[in-house]
Amino acid sequence: MNSDNEQIYNSMKFSAVLNIIIGVILIVFGVTAGVLMLVSGGKLINNKSKILF
Repeated sequence: MNSDNEQIYNSMKFSAVLNIIIGVILIVFGVTAGVLMLVSGGKLINNKSKILF
């Protein structure tokens, strides 16, 4: 019975660590994407007079 509890605890611990790692990766990716979009938009606004339609 104790072994079952340890297996459940270990699987929950693994799941928690994995969720934290994935969360950090997604936060970093989101911030990076947002900064790149802001820089790209700023360049478009600065160069809008050079764009011909």
